Amino acid sequence: MGKESDKMAKFGINTRLAHGGYDPRDYHGFVNPPIVHASTVLFPDAETMASHKQKYGYGTHGTPTTDALCQAIDELEGSFGTLLVPSGLAAVTIPLLAFLSPGDHLLMVDSVYGNTRYFCNTTLKRLGIEVEYYDPLVGAGIEKLIRPNTSVVFTESPGSNTFEIQDIPAIVEKAHAAGAIVMMDNTWATPLYLKPLDFGVDISIHAATKYPSGHSDILMGTISANEKCFRQLEDNYTAIGLCVGGDDAYDVLRGLRTMALRLERHGENALEIARWLEKQPGVIEVLHPALESHAGHALWKRDFSGAAGVFSIVIEGETKHARAFLNALDIFALGYSWGGYASLALQVNLSDRVLTGKHYKGPLIRLQIGLEDTKDLIADLEKALAAARHAQ
Repeated sequence: MGKESDKMAKFGINTRLAHGGYDPRDYHGFVNPPIVHASTVLFPDAETMASHKQKYGYGTHGTPTTDALCQAIDELEGSFGTLLVPSGLAAVTIPLLAFLSPGDHLLMVDSVYGNTRYFCNTTLKRLGIEVEYYDPLVGAGIEKLIRPNTSVVFTESPGSNTFEIQDIPAIVEKAHAAGAIVMMDNTWATPLYLKPLDFGVDISIHAATKYPSGHSDILMGTISANEKCFRQLEDNYTAIGLCVGGDDAYDVLRGLRTMALRLERHGENALEIARWLEKQPGVIEVLHPALESHAGHALWKRDFSGAAGVFSIVIEGETKHARAFLNALDIFALGYSWGGYASLALQVNLSDRVLTGKHYKGPLIRLQIGLEDTKDLIADLEKALAAARHAQ
């Protein structure tokens, strides 16, 4: 584990993705790393066993397969170390548990992923941690919300489902000045389009379930930290005993090899469709930060180098119109998650928000744009919009 190697740093992103994390010469020249299935690891003698100096001691502490993926993620993130956990949600909960104690104050962005909010409102509150939700557009104004006992400021940009863009550098500056650490759920952009640690964020969180995997068949999360935070993070991770299997780590590493190409196609398809949707009857608003019409477009353009394939639209009507829209879709399937090759749609529920998501003039539909041909996806959406307009 360590900073991005000088050897890899000089190459373009596709080259780094194709070769990062594993050197075939380390294992007889095979292009992909071996899948190590491990619980028990044997020691050559009692002295080595007692010293804990052998590289691998037990399966929960890593294997050559998981290390290859961690190293590849470190090279992308520029992080001191990366941990692998069984889901994107676990990638959120582990660092929060590592850096929060009873009596602490957590500033959590209001547009956060819904399951993160549930964890805050249940487990963290039960542990005596005060959770305060803040406006994603607060920027440097977060200084007024920070208290002497504020330990963590949690960010997610763009916001989950509603795609608000946060001023991450401004938030980091104020949080660090007060001694708080900053975490960021960066699943939407991936480290290809935004590297949180370059903006001063201490811990970068990803649901590798999404674009790194890319095929809707793996659950995994990654937690990448700077040197200041990694040891405390790792200690908590070890104490809880979370780990991932070799097969899943292998598949996510394989997914990384093509992630830049897939993400580029996702982004191009999504932006083309978003621009088309802006002009369609029955569409009130398109929530895509790469659109010039988006309120956060200037911040997105300043900080991000690309856009992913997930955004939302606001359509005219009410729930029955949203359901007619969804039921008329053929290519878009109805399902949670995103980041896979196939397009998905769902109606967004914002009922648990306390600050954001209350001003929309119609139901929100989230679209995950896959790798299909855009003309086919547009035709599918055109049919769905017509069904929504004629819903009884």
